[in-house]
Amino acid sequence: MSHHRIAPNVDDSSDQLAAALAALRTELELPGAYPANAVEEAQRAVAELRLPERDLRDIPFVTIDPATSTDLDQALFIERASDGYKVLYAIADVPSFVAPGGALDAETRQRGQTFYAPDGRIPLHPEVISEHAGSLLAEQDCGAFVWDFVLDAKAEAVTVTVGRATVRSRAKLSYKGVQEQIDDGTAPPVLQLLKEVGLKRVELERLRGGASLNMPEQEIVQATDGGGYRIVAAPSLPVEDWNAQISLMTGMAAAQLMLDGKVGILRTMPAPDERSLQHFKRQTTALGKPWDGRITYGEYLRTLDASDPKQLAILHSAGTLFRGAGYTPFDGEVPADVIQAAIGAPYAHTTAPLRRLIDRFVLVICEALSNGHDIPAWAREALPSLPEIMASSDQLAGRLERAAVDTVEAALVANHIGQEFDAVVISGSKPNGSGNGNGKANGNGNGNGGPYGIVQIAEPAVTARCDGELESGTEVRVRLVKADIASREIRFELLP
Repeated sequence: MSHHRIAPNVDDSSDQLAAALAALRTELELPGAYPANAVEEAQRAVAELRLPERDLRDIPFVTIDPATSTDLDQALFIERASDGYKVLYAIADVPSFVAPGGALDAETRQRGQTFYAPDGRIPLHPEVISEHAGSLLAEQDCGAFVWDFVLDAKAEAVTVTVGRATVRSRAKLSYKGVQEQIDDGTAPPVLQLLKEVGLKRVELERLRGGASLNMPEQEIVQATDGGGYRIVAAPSLPVEDWNAQISLMTGMAAAQLMLDGKVGILRTMPAPDERSLQHFKRQTTALGKPWDGRITYGEYLRTLDASDPKQLAILHSAGTLFRGAGYTPFDGEVPADVIQAAIGAPYAHTTAPLRRLIDRFVLVICEALSNGHDIPAWAREALPSLPEIMASSDQLAGRLERAAVDTVEAALVANHIGQEFDAVVISGSKPNGSGNGNGKANGNGNGNGGPYGIVQIAEPAVTARCDGELESGTEVRVRLVKADIASREIRFELLP
């Protein structure tokens, strides 16, 4: 893992960065402070909250999240059951705080999701809900939608139900801490079983043709001592994949409940078209690790090592295979296209209601279907409007993420104009070059500015345009020629 810090006392670059990040909120028209009437409504909801009668506080749930997270949507418990497993997955009961048709409901529909900016997140719900009463914090009594799974020996779901209950998490765990416990053999049974079930669910994903694009993650982190920002770049930990498999299993179960009930909203994505697949095959051949199609592209992607320059370039180019995701509502008739191709099954967003609007609706629909109740009219009536709300919100979140990373990257190298760096070409300008899939200018450039591609330097972790004839997956030497914080523009040139 690499930690890259912006020093606060070098040519005022941190002051420029703070101004540029603040300007993003205006430029992108991000939501501002929460309206007072919505906050007051949230506070009343918390004060008047009645927890569900069903009491599961004796179940030793735990949460597993990034260490600094306080908006905790999910809590987990796993135990052996005969030759299989019992999994209880508690999801924050956000609907209990949001009165349909009220000011809070209206504001959450305006926002669509929580937006994560380097200088502070913009929450979907007021903090009294998202950080406190609605969050599944350790040793706090909370309402939750508890998904009850019985899995067979292969970790395939045999039975699934969901209902409201009162729960109490026993511990707030971090990915890093859990991985360390599993690796050194000190993990308690629930975490050992998470690994066991997670690995079996990965195998089921492989068998159904699902795919995961395990790119190294870049996270912008603000220093706690006020000393600026850093970009933390690291491959994801295995436990993150195992934990994600439980969430994916729940989303698949939610989708099936709604399909059986012929009402709900799915997260869908088409399979890559033949042109995209053939282009990707050519790229893998050019980069020395050919995919011949004998295994699924999902299986192939799991074999890639992001620490290898050529395989990192392949991962970037694979982004072209994960396009076209959307939301498909239905009521009374099952849609023709129900598959989320990257998952290899029908799927619905349902496990992050504190941070994503649509999950609130999916949860109440699934709970009603699972228990034979009438679906609340407010949830059913909202279905046609949700795709547009979420698409707009997702687009804004994507623009914010890319702009924020570009801004911080520019600040990281602003004082190094003329310096030379070792780099890896992740998108080339030569015929075998690939699209970069990361939101930056595409490679294969040969317009007015001449040929260019996209390179990634390691120290600091920055990805940017580089002028010159570049071949994907090669290691090159480059010189920084421009780094402008305000415009978020970085440019390198290829050295002979």
